[in-house]
Amino acid sequence: MDILIRPAVPADYEPLGEITAQAYLQDGLLLFGESDWYLEELKDVAKRASAADVLVATENDDVLGGVTFVPSGGPMADLARPGEAEIRMLAVAHAARGRGIGQALVQACVDRASGTATGVVLCTQPTMHTAHRIYERLGFTRAPERDWNPIAGDDFTLLTYELTL
Repeated sequence: MDILIRPAVPADYEPLGEITAQAYLQDGLLLFGESDWYLEELKDVAKRASAADVLVATENDDVLGGVTFVPSGGPMADLARPGEAEIRMLAVAHAARGRGIGQALVQACVDRASGTATGVVLCTQPTMHTAHRIYERLGFTRAPERDWNPIAGDDFTLLTYELTL
């Protein structure tokens, strides 16, 4: 695998935004499909990059996937406690799946957190079984007491995984 994991640059923002949006759409992860309000958040990589570290996986300069790494205390954290880093919006292009890219992106986040954070936390949807296997292979464990509902008054629950460093 000649995959390079590196910080995203502005030229990566549009392709990564499209990969992320399509991954969520094609995997049925948006409650309201193409009219879901979260779709625009997924596409807005520039916004994420201004508040967190966005990493991309590339091969021959082609963006294959990416992830948002929120250092401890970062403004994009949804559930991180003091001292914890957070992983958000992991996505790999459908054509590039099955090559270890998702795991490499998560590992890059863990590596960034090592030495500066006490742990790493992330949330995931119950149906994201492939992602769950990646997290568990890397030592993350379920933290059901930290599961949460991002949409007030809705039954939509995100599962929490955590890794102590």
